[in-house]
Amino acid sequence: MKSARAKTPRKPIVKKGSQTNLKDPVGVYCRVRPLGFPDQECCIEVINNTTVQLHTPEGYRLNRNGDYKETQYSFKQVFGTHTTQKELFDVVANPLVDDLIHGKNGLLFTYGVTGSGKTHTMTGSPGEGGLLPRCLDMIFNSIGSFQAKRYVFKSNDRNSMDIQCEVDALLERQKREAMPNAKTPSSKRQVDPEFADMITVQEFCKAEEVDEDSVYGVFVSYIEIYNNYIYDLLEEVPFDPIKPKPPQSKLLREDKNHNMYVAGCTEVEVKSTEEAFEVFWRGQKKRRIANTHLNRESSRSHSVFNIKLVQAPLDADGDNVLQEKEQITVSQLSLVDLAGSERTNRTRAEGNRLREAGNINQSLMTLRTCMDVLRENQMYGTNKMVPYRDSKLTHLFKNYFDGEGKVRMIVCVNPKAEDYEENLQVMRFAEVTQEVEVARPVDKAICGLTPGRRYRNQPRGPIGNEPLVTDVVLQSFPPLPSCEILDINDEQTLPRLIEALEKRHHLRQMMIDEFNKQSNAFKALLQEFDSAVLSKENHMQGKLNEKEKMISGQKLEIERLEKKNKTLEYKIEILEKTTTIYEEDKRNLQQELETQNQKLQRQFSDKRRLEARLQGMVTETTMKWEKECERRVAAKQLEMQNKLWVKDEKLKQLKAIVTEPKTEKPERPSRERDREKVTQRSVSPSPVPFLFQPDQNAPPIRLRHRRSRSAGDRWVDHKPASNMQTETVMQPHVPHAITVSVANEKALAKCEKYMLTHQELASDGEIETKLIKGDIYKTRGGGQSVQFTDIETLKQESPNGSRKRRSSTVAPARPDGAESEWTDVETRCSVAVEMKAGSQLGPGYQHHAQPKRKKP
Repeated sequence: MKSARAKTPRKPIVKKGSQTNLKDPVGVYCRVRPLGFPDQECCIEVINNTTVQLHTPEGYRLNRNGDYKETQYSFKQVFGTHTTQKELFDVVANPLVDDLIHGKNGLLFTYGVTGSGKTHTMTGSPGEGGLLPRCLDMIFNSIGSFQAKRYVFKSNDRNSMDIQCEVDALLERQKREAMPNAKTPSSKRQVDPEFADMITVQEFCKAEEVDEDSVYGVFVSYIEIYNNYIYDLLEEVPFDPIKPKPPQSKLLREDKNHNMYVAGCTEVEVKSTEEAFEVFWRGQKKRRIANTHLNRESSRSHSVFNIKLVQAPLDADGDNVLQEKEQITVSQLSLVDLAGSERTNRTRAEGNRLREAGNINQSLMTLRTCMDVLRENQMYGTNKMVPYRDSKLTHLFKNYFDGEGKVRMIVCVNPKAEDYEENLQVMRFAEVTQEVEVARPVDKAICGLTPGRRYRNQPRGPIGNEPLVTDVVLQSFPPLPSCEILDINDEQTLPRLIEALEKRHHLRQMMIDEFNKQSNAFKALLQEFDSAVLSKENHMQGKLNEKEKMISGQKLEIERLEKKNKTLEYKIEILEKTTTIYEEDKRNLQQELETQNQKLQRQFSDKRRLEARLQGMVTETTMKWEKECERRVAAKQLEMQNKLWVKDEKLKQLKAIVTEPKTEKPERPSRERDREKVTQRSVSPSPVPFLFQPDQNAPPIRLRHRRSRSAGDRWVDHKPASNMQTETVMQPHVPHAITVSVANEKALAKCEKYMLTHQELASDGEIETKLIKGDIYKTRGGGQSVQFTDIETLKQESPNGSRKRRSSTVAPARPDGAESEWTDVETRCSVAVEMKAGSQLGPGYQHHAQPKRKKP
């Protein structure tokens, strides 16, 4: 028992001037879904059977400065809200099924936004089957009596078909039926009531001119493209309750004829519409759908249902399949239900739904890009590479756009106003797709065997009681005697045979004469018929001449009307040009008016900005001078108090010299009242006084650290390695701080506050230290950010550069020759703490230390 293998036929070589050079554009149809509520706002209007018009919704016009725009789009045919599934099938899918039966490929896919009715168009609903069940019903109505027995055709993993004889097919059927998990054929099972109403088609549809001398086999497969991975929806995976296995993705392969196919995909042979739709429904239950804000059962993947039709001619006897690979034809029809394009801000998708929506939109964007490049290559003669491989969807259907076959697209739209922007993008994509051309499929090669051989060798009885002519002729001849010569001396067999042949020859001659007589009579009848036809032709010619005269008169009238029409068209053209000139002038004046208005608006805004800037500068200058005046008044009061104290000190010393012979060191009077006055005038808080002992033998004083304002929070103390260590008494100290030389994410994550120690050289050549503080916030992406809130400045100055204050009066010499021990202002103020008046960031400490000197 030998089996022959049949593969997909190689694409024929394209020759110049042949039929394969002809191309047809992609057929794009539009179907408008009815509104969910009668009072809902509509943005799409059907103008006629080929045109729709998009209106800008009211809310959209308010958001877009009130612009009202209407756009019209043309399609091969537009189906309104009252179109039935039967009407849609007759126009769109019926020609594709007819081509499939005659050995040609086809692709049909639905495209649109989420909730526009794509799945309903493709699959249908109970009581109203969609395109898919109607295609299956038409296929089996056409080839029902010509189907090959099960397992005569076998699919393999190389995108081709194996064919085996009837005996091998019978053995395999028996083997499959003997298996323990063998399924009952669908013809013997009851139809599942879940989809029984969907496949019940009342209208009988059948293809014309089906080749009766061929046998057919139908194979179906069902896949989905989810997150740019291909999954087989018909794959039987054993259920493991302990450790369930996830479905394995499939790979795309290219056969030797450069056709793309899914490797390892399950192909099921079906024999009826019920069985085929049952296979589809089994895979449909595995398809990924989810509930979104826009659609309760939103498809989250692209589904592809392939119908593969295999046909092979019968042998010369018309009994068995011809075992020749070259005569086997495989055609395919792909029905694609694309997932809807959607905007995540409307579907409110999160997590997996958000990732699914991103992959869906990306694959649809790749499909649009491929269409754009194909159109550009065909229209402008460029040779840009089409990015089929960017998506599994476009890579799978590369054969249809680069090869041959019919491609049809149904654009499903929902006319509600909320889908206006999405429908606008869908219409633009449909407009581009209509300009893409696909090579027209060629007819299959005609088999060289005699047509009608299926019924030729079948026994046929007489029609009624009339015998066949061949039987009458054969019975009229005398029977032939035995022609066997058993002896060399036999002299009777040959004479008897010669006599019988002579009788037959005589009968044949008589029949020829009779035939000649009848043929002559028939010729006479034909001549009479020819004469009658000739007379009728003459009569018709006379009528035809009359009609021609009438037509010539009508042509003259048409020419006169055409001249008049041209004159009117010329006048209309002049009026249109005048109108165009006026409209152009109007647009120019409007543009000039808008330009002047914009210029005035800019000048007005510049004037307001300048006024605000001047007002700010005046306010800032006023505040600056007020603070400066307060500082100068405070400094002058302090200077006058110091002079007053010096004079008091000198008077006391003079009094002591005059009244008392004993020398006493004068004590400085109490200055509590002065301190209170100064404190009341100060804007900033009083600084913490520093204790300084100029005497070298005095015990050291513990350094007091400045306390942070946010002592309860944890700090990141950022001290760059380039900073220099200053020898100031006051040093910044923050408890519970993490000291780093380079800011890092780990340290920022543990703290709430941030402090950067920055050093720079001041204008007087001393080092100025700035403490830049800020708050640490967590970002949405999981990181940290710092917002700076405060800056403190520590500055060190040399005492030699400061202005010295000395007493203007010199004390007289002591009569006993002892030196005077009174001190001047500089000696008394050898240790001071200064603060900038009006500081908002706290006091800035400046330290001056100079040893006490005795006057000579």
